[in-house]
Amino acid sequence: MAKDNDRFVRLCSEGNSFGTIRQLWVDRMTGVTYVFFQSGYAGGLTPLLDAQGNPVRSPIPRDE
Repeated sequence: MAKDNDRFVRLCSEGNSFGTIRQLWVDRMTGVTYVFFQSGYAGGLTPLLDAQGNPVRSPIPRDE
């Protein structure tokens, strides 16, 4: 569970037993949603963009 002082909150997570993980994170300060992907020892994090190239903003979760 996220604490009130945690800046990032995981919205969802999916993956498999082969080490591939996909997650969505939201920044509580800005509301910007980020996509995290990991496969084995490699991974990356990037902002989720809409069709116009603007960052997607999600409702900021208050309670979990």
